[in-house]
Amino acid sequence: MFNDPQFFQTIGYALAMAGGYVVGKIFKLSTEICLFLAALVGALVAGAGFDVFRHFAEGSVTYFDIGLIFIFATLFMNILKESGAMDLIVRWIIRVFGGKKILFLILLMVVMLIPGALTGAGSISVLVVGGTVSAALGAMGLKKERVAAIIFIVAGLSAAAPPVNVWAMMTCAGTAVPYVGFTWPLLVPVLILGLFTVLFLGWKGKIPNIQEALKAIPEPVGLSVWSVAIPFIALIALLALPRIIPFDFPMLGLPLSFAISALVAWLMNYKRIKIFRVFSDTVAQLTPLLATTVVVGMFVQVMSFNGTKGLFSLWIVTAPMALLYIILPFVIPISEGLLTYGGVAVLGIPLIWMFNARGINTVIALAGLTLLWPLGDGLPPTKLIGRLTVDTVGYKGSYGKFLKECIVPWIAITVVGILMVAFSNQLSFLMG
Repeated sequence: MFNDPQFFQTIGYALAMAGGYVVGKIFKLSTEICLFLAALVGALVAGAGFDVFRHFAEGSVTYFDIGLIFIFATLFMNILKESGAMDLIVRWIIRVFGGKKILFLILLMVVMLIPGALTGAGSISVLVVGGTVSAALGAMGLKKERVAAIIFIVAGLSAAAPPVNVWAMMTCAGTAVPYVGFTWPLLVPVLILGLFTVLFLGWKGKIPNIQEALKAIPEPVGLSVWSVAIPFIALIALLALPRIIPFDFPMLGLPLSFAISALVAWLMNYKRIKIFRVFSDTVAQLTPLLATTVVVGMFVQVMSFNGTKGLFSLWIVTAPMALLYIILPFVIPISEGLLTYGGVAVLGIPLIWMFNARGINTVIALAGLTLLWPLGDGLPPTKLIGRLTVDTVGYKGSYGKFLKECIVPWIAITVVGILMVAFSNQLSFLMG
């Protein structure tokens, strides 16, 4: 291998792509533009010529279906937010369970998990319910950095939760593995780790005055329980019926299911919702995320063209498992902090090939790895969810102090994720 000129040529392509990314960062360009520059350099140095346009066109639609899920799922959640549904739910939790700390924290965790689980983006959880949930946690007397830590960790877990886990979806799309069987392998660890996080970080809190706590959250006027419940019932029905009666109800797919549910949510609340403002807010929220999926698709396409994807795959496939268990807890979050979803292309795809070659249950192993990627959304330079969290909570202190509050849940998530990889075959019963 080391005597093969093509091997060193491919290393040169990889270094050229890394150089393009670094140059972009030196000029303080966004991560999406840096990834685009890396892909452009990688294609040109490998001799793509005018074919670079074809590669970019093909790569840009690699994750088209994931982009559609983002759009319609976020629209669904934003319509509910605009109607006041999230405020109504949290006010009910405070009023009924404000004096029962454990149940109170568990229900707030569930509220935080839902938007990210449905959209695949922890940032949407922060935007849709982060402010409301942080107000409820603040009423317990918790410090702002601790509130921010709870919001960040649970928002990250929400992105890893089913039914929409973007890291798993992108990896499956790049390896021709069907995105099937992930529900319980993702849901069980997310719920356990979410419970641990809110109870560990929120245990010392207590609501001294429920009425004062309610004043911190706006009260929706004229909003009925059915206006909130029926859109969720419609979504659950659209997702469940094809599995319950597969020959009598069509498989609509996630994008269309979310689109229909968004329409139901608007019809139930059309007098309360300024729909064009919701559309505008949705576009503003999703532009960076959609740009990332498009650019990552181009990046993966170019890596396949110039052989760097195969090079990384070779290194990972031939690496000892013991070494991977040591470095993955660090490398995966760092790759997310540097490349956002681009880390999936560099690490996720070759890892799944390696797991498959070694007889490891790829679904369980990938589910474990996807617990680690959201942690990187709190790391520089991108700090995708971390930056948004501290702004939403209103925390003005040191960012390092905020990360310090996350250490124990961070370690717990890392340990569970690596154990799921190490014992993936023994945990195969989770696939049902």
